[in-house]
Amino acid sequence: MSKFKQIMLLSGYSRATVSRVINNSPNVNKETRDKILTIMKQLDYAPNRNAVALSKGRTNQIGIVIVALHEITVSFLDHFIKTAVGYGFQTLIYTSQGDKTKEMQAFEDLRSKRVDGLLIITCVNDPGKLSAYCKYGPIIAWQRMRRGQISSIAMDQGEGYKLGLARLLEKGYTQIANIFGRPDSLNTRSRRLAYESMMKQHGLPIRAEWYRYGVYGMLDGEKAWRSLSAMKEAPTAVLCSNDYAAAGMLNEARRQHLAIPGQLAIVGFDDTELSASLAITTVHNPIKEQAQNAFYHIWNIIGDECLELPQLSYRLVERQTT
Repeated sequence: MSKFKQIMLLSGYSRATVSRVINNSPNVNKETRDKILTIMKQLDYAPNRNAVALSKGRTNQIGIVIVALHEITVSFLDHFIKTAVGYGFQTLIYTSQGDKTKEMQAFEDLRSKRVDGLLIITCVNDPGKLSAYCKYGPIIAWQRMRRGQISSIAMDQGEGYKLGLARLLEKGYTQIANIFGRPDSLNTRSRRLAYESMMKQHGLPIRAEWYRYGVYGMLDGEKAWRSLSAMKEAPTAVLCSNDYAAAGMLNEARRQHLAIPGQLAIVGFDDTELSASLAITTVHNPIKEQAQNAFYHIWNIIGDECLELPQLSYRLVERQTT
């Protein structure tokens, strides 16, 4: 008698129920799962994963495409992996370091069914080219995509940016610098347009000389503020690409003995633990929920149920830097 049949006999459960436990399906109650897992351990039963994949028509593996790891992408990655593991999926991370050929391996693995789907956090290849692979399996992006390309769960960061900018204007700050991330990203463009349109609405000058790009971490933030503060006329407020850049700004401003927020107001983005620890005003970005939505998008295509993707929004978290 096979070990699988022994598990059925000893547990008293059907083939379907035992299979659901082996496949880590969420549709099994805890008592049943624990009983079957105990028997599997007693029998030293190890399922043939190739056979499982063949019978289910999937590998239970999801590929993650990313150029390089940063603090914010690590947070998103962690939440996505935790959600995937909860549904019995493992993840493979494809880090391209900007190499287009290396990045394409993930998409070729989707085509050859080595992975069931792909999550793009950041990519270097033309999304129009990559979208041709959608016929081989679900692809979802956290990177914002243009219409007609790959589906994306990313939120328009310009909407969050407006919240921080509106609060600065309400408090009387009009000399506002903008600290951006990737110069060519849709979110950078959206943030810049949000700033420019709101300044026009208030009849205020647009200070493009106070734009800084490629600011990601704390050291970048420190360098950016040194550059701005050395100008003949320095800004009195800054909107930052993320909380790490904001923390760097704060560090450098304090070294210069500036009063915060009296002489300089600082607004971060994402609402990380760092911003809470340093009491930085920031825009809450629901990163965890976006990561969950990314997995749900893939699961709704290859899984056994349809999960609702909740609507998400930004909110301002005001602390001591404004």
